[in-house]
Amino acid sequence: EILSILPLTERLLERGFRVLVTSGTLTSSRILARRAHPGLIHQFVPLDARRFVARFLDHWQPDLALMAESELWPNLMGELSRRGTPLVLVNGRLSERSGERWAKLPKSARTLLGTVDLCLAQSHEDAERFHALGAPRVAATGNLKFDVPPPEADPEALAEMQAQVGDRPVLLAASTHPGEDESVIETHLRLRDSLPGLLTIIVPRHPERGEAIEALAAQAELDTIRRATGYLPGDATEIYVADTIGELGIFYRLAPVVFVGGSLVRHGGQTPIEAAKLGAVVLHGPHIWNFGALYAQLDADGGALPVSDAESMAEAVYTLFADHDLYQRTAEAAWRTTEALSGAMERTLTAIEPYLAQIRLARR
Repeated sequence: EILSILPLTERLLERGFRVLVTSGTLTSSRILARRAHPGLIHQFVPLDARRFVARFLDHWQPDLALMAESELWPNLMGELSRRGTPLVLVNGRLSERSGERWAKLPKSARTLLGTVDLCLAQSHEDAERFHALGAPRVAATGNLKFDVPPPEADPEALAEMQAQVGDRPVLLAASTHPGEDESVIETHLRLRDSLPGLLTIIVPRHPERGEAIEALAAQAELDTIRRATGYLPGDATEIYVADTIGELGIFYRLAPVVFVGGSLVRHGGQTPIEAAKLGAVVLHGPHIWNFGALYAQLDADGGALPVSDAESMAEAVYTLFADHDLYQRTAEAAWRTTEALSGAMERTLTAIEPYLAQIRLARR
């Protein structure tokens, strides 16, 4: 979420606004710390209890509040409404599952969403769900993540990895969750003979799981190295566990085929945008409701391949490495889909311009 709003934050800073960004994780605070700007302030989000929220707002006194994606804090939203501070939901996302849960509490949903002055949804489906639950003003402006540049890669670290990997086939399992690593490891075992030299890179969604993944691979008698130990993959390395923070951009640039995690287990799937933008073929499991419309579009355009288990993943990976034309067509389709869906940034800025104009007038 932080990465998706950073470009919007930068555009607001360019226009002379001071921007306070709140988040709830150390990772997000580190990301923001790397983007030092005199007008940018980071604070951890206050506990959503009225007395804490009130003290927070008393101190910062915002002119406009923007909430991103599906982060809905009832006490914070209610206090903003009581103070007359405009609240805009940007890059709003409401999955079908979340919509069904809120629909069981119609009065609460209507009260909560009634505090939102403007809801800017990622898709028409999201917009319809917000509207059905009681959001008074809704527009589908698109997903800001489509306008986010692909994750950066340290040039030296990337060159090091490229030199070590050489021309070996590489499969990347990005942002995996517990219960998926076993399937990725089994996929590697199934491909050992048919794809000699295959290197499988596993990047867990939470790096602290690195040792547990290493243990799983060791049980399968696979030569495994963890990046957190400081070692690069050797010629004999079969599984490379990239249990570090902020380096996914390196591995997206190494792997022509990427399995996007959170989709083989009932998590809802991580975003495929970054992989697609960098020219990879995207594989995903059946549990993709977090980005359902996007995955449906990618699948329809031939830019992604659904898999359900290690057997189907191994079959898809082998086919893509064996058929270069198929790989090329699929990767290009994924890139075209993400490019066609860009433009959310400008639509979002246009939608919030009346609120920004009010702030400018108040300054005079």
